[in-house]
Parts: sequence; structure tokens; C-alpha cells
Amino acid sequence: MVKPARSRDRTVTRDPEATREAILSAATREFADHGLAGARVDRIAERAGINKRMLYYYFGQKEDLFLAVLERAYQRIRREEHQLSLTQVEPTEAIRRLVAFTWNYYLANPEFITLLNTENLHHAQHLKESSMVRTLHSPFVASIGEVLERGRKAGVFRAGVDPVQLYISIAALSYFYLSNSFTLSTIFDRDLLTAKAKLERLSHMTDLVLGYLVRD
Repeated sequence: MVKPARSRDRTVTRDPEATREAILSAATREFADHGLAGARVDRIAERAGINKRMLYYYFGQKEDLFLAVLERAYQRIRREEHQLSLTQVEPTEAIRRLVAFTWNYYLANPEFITLLNTENLHHAQHLKESSMVRTLHSPFVASIGEVLERGRKAGVFRAGVDPVQLYISIAALSYFYLSNSFTLSTIFDRDLLTAKAKLERLSHMTDLVLGYLVRD
């Protein structure tokens, strides 16, 4: 008697791109739930509806698959950031959009934070092997730099702002809050993830960033 999973496996492997996507989606959930050390290839294969042999064929060993998951995660956020059209709007609006997007993306994709936490535990040893990730970030940093320069020329933004430092600060304002929300909520005896608290946080972050950038 043929098991349903085998039938699904035959269907998925007819389309290599669909197979790759199924593996990456399953692996993202597995690594987010269990980290790199605790993730198991057999669980990933089961979630993807394929056998382990097929997974190894597409991605090699677990470490290689983890890097592919990280690259996919960065591709997705950079692709969505590109849709913000930061260079096509007024500089202050561009920064507002960037702060709001970063916050909302982290809220909607908590696995992104856990994947980055895992990679930092490993001192970014996987990302160091990836030329793709660096390539993805270069045009994004250039876009932020263009926004800052337009704002400076218009007399709206202060001069001498490093676009990399600015983006790190924007990301950190969201990242730290969300990655530490349980401990912070306990320490300050306040639920930091209520709808009201999240709106207040976004307003606070936007005011902080623009308060630094906008000239008096």
C-alpha cells in the first residue's frame, strides 16, 4: 500500500523550484523552532513532503541548508524593502516608511529574528561564506544614502549621517524590543506586545530617528 507522503513526493519533484521552495519553507520553520543544533533533517523532509535523499540532492548537508535559509530570508526582506520606493518620495516620508516597514516586518516574520539570533550564536560563520548577502545589501545602503543626501541638500536633514549606522540603529530599535519582549515585559510589569503598546513603540521609534536626523 503506497503512503500518501510518497505520492506527494513524486508530485513535488516534478517541479524543481517548487521542491526547493517547499524545502526552504520547511527548513525555515525547523531552524526557527529548534535552532541549528536542534534542527533535524528528517523533520524538515517530512514537513516538505519529500525524502531526505531529495533534500541532500538539492542542498547538501544541514549547514548548507541553513545558509540557504538565511540567504532566502535576506532576499525576502530586501525585496520588500525595495518596494518602499524610498528614493521616489520626500526624504522625511522615506524614513518614516523605513522605520514602519522594519517594525512591521519583524512583527509579521518573527522567524527572521530567531534565525539571526542563531547565526549570531555561530559568529556569522555561515553568512561569511555568502557573497549573495553582501550583494543584496549594497544597493539598499545606497538607497538610504541617496535619501539622506536629498534631505541634506533640501536643508531638512543634518549632514554626515552614515547610512549603515542609521539602518543598524533603526533595525536595533525594533529588534531589541521584540527579541527581548518577554523579559522586558516581566521586568517592567507591562505587556509590551499589546496592540496599544506596539503602536506606541512605532511612534516612539519614528520620533527618535527623525529627532536625530531633522535639523532644528
